[in-house]
Amino acid sequence: MRMHLIIHGHVHGVFFRASTQEQANASNLTGWVRNRPTGTVEVVAEGFESDLQTLLQWCRQGPPAARVDDVDVRWLPAQGTFADFEIAPNG
Repeated sequence: MRMHLIIHGHVHGVFFRASTQEQANASNLTGWVRNRPTGTVEVVAEGFESDLQTLLQWCRQGPPAARVDDVDVRWLPAQGTFADFEIAPNG
């Protein structure tokens, strides 16, 4: 499965991207995370649905300094295009 997230709240400057990468790597997920100019964080992750659900639950809270107000979620078929999980350039 592939999961596409847009995370709203106080999510820039609180190690959200690095912490998301750690969580994704711990669950053997592939994809990327990046800051968006709108003040949100965007995540695209692929893997087993149970592992994606674990990442989604983590993203609903984020790292300690974050304040997550909302998470937009889209589920898509996996495309198998990622080799690992990286922090992507801001988009």
